[in-house]
Amino acid sequence: MDMFIDGQFTKGRGEARFDVRNPTDGSIVDQVPQAIEMDADDAIRSAKAAFDTWRLRSMVERVAIQKKCAQAMRDAAPEIGAVLHTELGRPLDACLGEITRSADLLDIYAEEGLRLEASFSLGAARGEKTVVTRDPVGVVIAITPFNYPVTLLLFKLGAALIAGCTVVAKPSEDTPLSTLKLAEVFFKAGLPKGCFNVLTGTGIGIGAALINHPIPRKIAFTGGTAAGKSIAAAAAGTLKRITLELGGHSAAIVCDDADLDRATSAIARHGFANTGQFCYRVNRVYVMRSVYDEFLTQLLEKVGKYTLAPAGGKGDLGPLVNEKIYQNSATQVSDAREKGARILIGGARQTGDGFENGFYFQPTLIADATPEMLIMQDETFGPVIGITPVETAQEALFLANDSRYGLAGFVFTQNLALGLSLCEGFEAGSVWLNDIQRSSHYVPFGGMKESGMGREKGRYGVEAYLEYKTMYLSYEAPL
Repeated sequence: MDMFIDGQFTKGRGEARFDVRNPTDGSIVDQVPQAIEMDADDAIRSAKAAFDTWRLRSMVERVAIQKKCAQAMRDAAPEIGAVLHTELGRPLDACLGEITRSADLLDIYAEEGLRLEASFSLGAARGEKTVVTRDPVGVVIAITPFNYPVTLLLFKLGAALIAGCTVVAKPSEDTPLSTLKLAEVFFKAGLPKGCFNVLTGTGIGIGAALINHPIPRKIAFTGGTAAGKSIAAAAAGTLKRITLELGGHSAAIVCDDADLDRATSAIARHGFANTGQFCYRVNRVYVMRSVYDEFLTQLLEKVGKYTLAPAGGKGDLGPLVNEKIYQNSATQVSDAREKGARILIGGARQTGDGFENGFYFQPTLIADATPEMLIMQDETFGPVIGITPVETAQEALFLANDSRYGLAGFVFTQNLALGLSLCEGFEAGSVWLNDIQRSSHYVPFGGMKESGMGREKGRYGVEAYLEYKTMYLSYEAPL
């Protein structure tokens, strides 16, 4: 596939292309262009030209077009999902679920657009009025990772479009094809040319060309903390607004009165979804010592039922997307083993027919983990969970907060007062009590500390793409 600029696929200004591979077997799925600085300029200028007219569309018009795009996503879900399945390796049903859930978010953003209001102050003097309204911020650069390439793009694109902004997207080099397909679907559904452009590329060069360009007014990024810091520093040069959803190392606290069946079911489900490749998964667990052994027994039983899907086959979990992501899990398990932890299950690369050419890592539980182990300090982004016994809930909360990350937290206790106190004490953007559901499309999502800045989803996401404007009106009062 080629890049999508100004309503059409284009090979771009350069000659270089790079391979997109199927992570289940390493085979080449397609090739896409390696964008260069002139391509970035072309895409940004297309977005600017579109912005000059898109921002003037009434909210009712933008809502109607966005809802058409949402329905087009649902209609094209089998096609987009198949592309996503091939480039990411996740089981097909989960890919289809990502498409339809992302379409729902488009609709929700559209509905939030209809609820936006301006205010009209009553405090002005006779013959004067003060209006506070909202303007779209401008052209937006959306840089997204591989793990949920459609959902994490829609976090940004859906909010930006309904606010009146236009977007240049740069997807991960591992999973660009689904984003390119989505751009085509949206254009055919009626989104004007230039409103949604897609550049493909690897390395920091194309990213720097996008971030340093003088026209864009906002950078929306989901990815690693180190990259997010670099983007924030670069964006400061032109005072671009930023939304950063960065790394996570989310902790769960299991108290001695918790419903262990419910807790272990939720932690197993949420810790290993998408083979652990998402930011707010359960990465580490602190369990009261009195229920520690029983917790391990129940969690081990549930995790032991998960299967890996070989190339061309079916299973619960797919491969890790590439060698770099795979190595995170391998390194953390090796570190924990050397420092005395127990590997209850997994802990190694999966081998055998259908697994040899993909980066498959077995679902892994590390018991008796200690604070100095990497599994308890660094984001894994893989199917590995570290578990530590604690004496008190206060100790668990201290250890949970003793991290540079603050994206999500999880608490399990039947004592409501204790549960609410722990939730309030968590230094995290989102906290779950006694179950772990998907993050809601209607409420803010984002992190504290080095897990990012700004919020996405719901009206909070739309507001991130708007600027306040105050208008002072004077007139001759006839009466």
